[in-house]
Parts: sequence; C-alpha cells; structure tokens
Amino acid sequence: MLSDAAPGKLRIVHGDVLTFKIEKAFPESLKRQWEDDPPNVHIIGNLPFSVSTPLIIKWLENVSHRDGPFAYGRTQMTLTFQKEVAERLTASTGSKQRSRLSVMAQYLCSVEQVFTIPGRAFVPKPEVDVGVVHFTPLTQPRITQPFELVEKVVQNVFQFRRKFCHRGLSMLFPETRRPESTGKLLELADVDPTLRPRQLSVSHFKSLCDAYRQMCDEDPRLFAYNFREELKKSKSKFQEEDDTESTSLKMKRARESTRADRNRTTPSRGPPFHKNTPR
Repeated sequence: MLSDAAPGKLRIVHGDVLTFKIEKAFPESLKRQWEDDPPNVHIIGNLPFSVSTPLIIKWLENVSHRDGPFAYGRTQMTLTFQKEVAERLTASTGSKQRSRLSVMAQYLCSVEQVFTIPGRAFVPKPEVDVGVVHFTPLTQPRITQPFELVEKVVQNVFQFRRKFCHRGLSMLFPETRRPESTGKLLELADVDPTLRPRQLSVSHFKSLCDAYRQMCDEDPRLFAYNFREELKKSKSKFQEEDDTESTSLKMKRARESTRADRNRTTPSRGPPFHKNTPR
C-alpha cells in the first residue's frame, strides 16, 4: 500500500535489519568524503525494543570503520528507543543514567535526544514512553583506538558501575598480576582510581584506552585475555576437585557400610564355659 501510494519514490524491502546491507541500497553518486557535510542519506527508524541496543552498537561499529550505512559518509540517524535507553545514550558525565551506551555513542557521534513520544501514541500501547534520538557521526572520533578495544575497556568499567573504576579495570588483566597491572594502567592514563564509572568523561576513557593499547603492544597476549574464561576454568577446576573428593568420600562410606554389614551377618560365639561354672 505504501509503495503504491508513492510510485517510484518508495521501495519496501522485507528483511532483517540486523543483516540487511544498507550500503548497497543507494546509488554510488550519493557518497561523500567523511570530512564533508553528511550525505543525502538518512536512517530513520521506529526500532523494536528487543533489537535497538544490539543494532545501535552494530551501527556505531560501522561508524568507527566507516562502512555499512556510513560508506556514503557521515550518514545521520534518527531512531526511537525505550525512554530509559534514550536517556542512557545522551547522558552526560556524572549523570545517574551514564552507561556503556553513553560513552560508545558519544565518542563517535554527536548525540541528541530530540523529544519524547508518550506510550499512548502507539497501538498497541507499550508500558513505557519512547525517546527519539538523533546521531551525527563526528569527523574525528574522540577516541582513536580500534572499536573493539574501546568497547572492551568501557564494558569492563561499567560492569561494576557502583564500585570505584579501578575494580572494573582490574578485570582487564590476569589474576596473577591484576593489582600491579591495574596500578600501571591508571598511572599511565593519569586517572583517579576512586572515581566511579559514571564520573569518567570521554577524555578519561581516551586516556585509559591509549594506556591499555600501550600495554597490549608490550604484551600482545593481553588483549585476548578474558576474565570470564579464566573464571570458567577456575570453576571447572574446583568442580573437578569437588567431584574427586565426593567420589573418594562415597567410596569410603561404601567400604564402611560393607564392613558394617559383614559384622552384622557374622554369628556370635558367646563366652566360653569354664569347669566351675554352674549349669
């Protein structure tokens, strides 16, 4: 119906937005240099809440690589999110809503919450209000390290959002050298270890990412380290030890039970009679 109402001006594509190749949807003539004004391409979407976060992370990674929808240049986006997510995307340093999304979006884009749409405007009505957020990619990212590295540092910091920032940063390093390496990272970055994650600005994260990159260059195995994998191995090891101990205990109890059964089935001889014992 929509395509019929606008012949030659609208094309409906049925597909998965997470896998659809937007870079192939428009003519090459629309492409602009990254430093130029945004191209005449604009992504506008009323996103399902279930895919909004993984989708914006995917598109932010595209921004960092200048591919996907951003192969045309600094393609602008105007998207809907659950109001709480919209507030996280635009939250300033120190705000209670400050999160991983805040840093990942703001180091790559100019981000603005344009307005809020009340839930009653939709059919069926959702349980929450909706925030409309506008993104314009920056000509130069505020952190120049690879997206994967920035994401790893930011994720680790915000997984302990109520702790001091050194707690999350420490999980970037193997347990055997965690205190020493965390101290070195904070010293190189010149960041106060007692700041909370929401108190860290994009500039703080730039310093942390630069310092972490330096440490990864010194030890190429460091970036591949994942504390969850180490934790999983430790749990597996403890489980094996517990299983071994449990098996030994079961065998011991089985031997004791067998011995007790033998004692119960052996007939008692009673005390011997003596010559002087009256009968």
